[in-house]
Amino acid sequence: MARVTLWMQMSLDGFAEGPDERVHWPVVDEELYSSMLDELRAAEAFLYGRKTYEIMSSFWPTADGDPAISQFYIDFAGCWKAKPKVVFSRSLDRTDWNTKLIRRRAVEEMVALREGTDGHLIVFGGIETAAMFMTHNLIDEYRLFVHPLVLGAGVRLFPPAFDTSQLQLASVTAFDSAVVMMHYRRECAGVRPRAQRTLAS
Repeated sequence: MARVTLWMQMSLDGFAEGPDERVHWPVVDEELYSSMLDELRAAEAFLYGRKTYEIMSSFWPTADGDPAISQFYIDFAGCWKAKPKVVFSRSLDRTDWNTKLIRRRAVEEMVALREGTDGHLIVFGGIETAAMFMTHNLIDEYRLFVHPLVLGAGVRLFPPAFDTSQLQLASVTAFDSAVVMMHYRRECAGVRPRAQRTLAS
């Protein structure tokens, strides 16, 4: 069975989506992902909701054509284009760039994806897709990138009934941008991993 990890940007006051469905507020720079590029390359597939997929697909297919862009962006653009992707959306009509579109029976399709491989599936959002999978216990790990800003309103990451006591902190990484990445695992068979704290370099 695949390991499913949710990677999610969130505000200091717990919102993963700002007022008026704004999702462009996180500062997602090279520092945040460069140390984890090998993990992203090794993933079986990237999974998205519609809004996050549209943001990604509007930039990464042509990002490596910019002569001024850094090597990391070139590397990630190549990874993104080659990686199998799945987008869960009832409104999209078509997708490109090695992307499978799932319009119905999202939970059942996710269960099939999870049970059909022993690899690593990474969910990048959006918030509705993440909440649906959390509600059905389909997320095994969380990488939460907490940004130093207060949105004041929006959509919170965790559904009201979500039991956060099942989450065990595995590691904490602080970045120069003041973003803090908290890595949680769902507790399994009584194993309680000891958290590691690091500074990104």
